[in-house]
Amino acid sequence: MTIAGKIESHIAIPDGVTVSMDGNTFKVKGPKGELSRNFSHPNVNVVYADGKVAVSSEFPRIKDKAMVGTYVAHINNMIRGVTVGFTYNLKVVFSHFPMKVAVNDKEKRVEVSNYMGGHAPRYAKIIGETKVKVSGADITVSGINIEDVGQTAANMEKSTMRGGFDKRVFEDGIYITGKSHKVKE
Repeated sequence: MTIAGKIESHIAIPDGVTVSMDGNTFKVKGPKGELSRNFSHPNVNVVYADGKVAVSSEFPRIKDKAMVGTYVAHINNMIRGVTVGFTYNLKVVFSHFPMKVAVNDKEKRVEVSNYMGGHAPRYAKIIGETKVKVSGADITVSGINIEDVGQTAANMEKSTMRGGFDKRVFEDGIYITGKSHKVKE
């Protein structure tokens, strides 16, 4: 809502979620865990009062308006993460050489063996507190931080990218097939 040059957005906090501000650090705690993020921008204010979070900018320029929307999206993702969580589904596809995918929790990485018949394994880093579960050709990546979950899934997809081959013929790889937050509820 814009009033006399000011832009402001309000976010209601659902039951079971507690929010606190410590300087510029915004913390959200819910049934699935706790997330914190630093929101520091010279022209954007984040304030928690009366069960709502207000994100505002006094005399915004175009980039300040965009930053208000970005902060609102980050806060909504944090709230959804601690209440519901995020899940990415991936599929292991091979037509030439059978791939083996295993999770190494000790080193926080996913190991892909025998990709395109290669002898050296490929690795994908697991970011943050993300959980990875492999069952046959299906991989599930889940967690409360959308950025960590998305980056882990992207690392797994990227670990099997190989240039110089026609993707219509050489379909081997790991591909993202679904995202829980993209499903219409």
